[in-house]
Amino acid sequence: MIPFLDLQSINSPYEDLFKAEVAELFRSGRYLQGEKLRQFENALKNFCEVRHAIGVSNGLDALRLIFHAYKLLGMLRDGDEVLVPANTFIASVLAISQNNLVPVLVEPDEQSFNLDEQLVEQQITSRTKAILVVHLYGRIGWSDKLQAIADKYNLLMIEDAAQAFGASMNMKRAGALGDAAGFSFYPGKNLGALGDAGAITTNDDELAAVLRSVSNYGSNIKYHHHYQGYNCRMDELQASILLLKLKHIEYENCIRRKHAQFFTENIQHSEVHTPELPENEAEHVWHLYVVRSAKRNELMEYLNKKQIQTLIHYPVPIHLQPAYTNWNHQSLPVTEKLSKEVLSLPMSPVLSGEDANAIVRAINQFS
Repeated sequence: MIPFLDLQSINSPYEDLFKAEVAELFRSGRYLQGEKLRQFENALKNFCEVRHAIGVSNGLDALRLIFHAYKLLGMLRDGDEVLVPANTFIASVLAISQNNLVPVLVEPDEQSFNLDEQLVEQQITSRTKAILVVHLYGRIGWSDKLQAIADKYNLLMIEDAAQAFGASMNMKRAGALGDAAGFSFYPGKNLGALGDAGAITTNDDELAAVLRSVSNYGSNIKYHHHYQGYNCRMDELQASILLLKLKHIEYENCIRRKHAQFFTENIQHSEVHTPELPENEAEHVWHLYVVRSAKRNELMEYLNKKQIQTLIHYPVPIHLQPAYTNWNHQSLPVTEKLSKEVLSLPMSPVLSGEDANAIVRAINQFS
């Protein structure tokens, strides 16, 4: 079986280093808010070329804290609208609605899966205050055109970079394109922890100061609380793991790009549509390599019989979920079509050339 994602193989080269880090951490007696977190945050801000990086508990908390901090600063208020892709993981929308803000679902572009730029301006009202740009599947969703729209209407531009660590546009990395960005280091991500972890990046000094406080019980000085905050801290163990793996992320993303190029150039089947390779200044990182087919379920079953594991991201659109019953009446045809057609192929830095060939050969023989 070619696994969809072999986390054991991805992490096994680091095993001895991980053990050494755990032993050092154990001996230190400092498991939270210590030196490893500071080192990782410094390495992260240097990697993204931003002024601030704040390690947090997970990707959802990263986004929730950004919106909460903007509310504390008076830049967002209850009932304000945030434009967000309809085609995304539910965390993107939860971060908005759980802050008493109003998510406004915007259809994606059928080719890129990201926000359809042609539709964004049509959705802007007097209550619109922000755009949440999702770099879905590791493909950059930010553009000069989107930024121009945000500037025109004085909107915050927030990046959901959960799937796009290391991606870039115009020589600027995800995490440095908008006003603030949230990352996830869930184990399956390109830069994955050994558990849950996340981070926020920004160039805004005032926002960063609020974020550091609200992620730590609303406190900058122990037992003194300026805000009604949360416990959303990254622990020392995950910081040390991520610090080790960060040194290799460029190499691993390069392997993903090579696999993506190979798939796109060699999958030749009239009923299987591959994602386009970037022609501009974008550098995608292919967290997921997602094809489309009107015969998606049959293709998935066929590949499983060929010992090739695939997954669906995502089978049920957010507006049709029980969690958002008030949206169940909405018609979002592009999003609904994609949910019936998308299929994620195996993609990782440990996927071998032989396995990539086997995947291409099997798809080309699908009937």
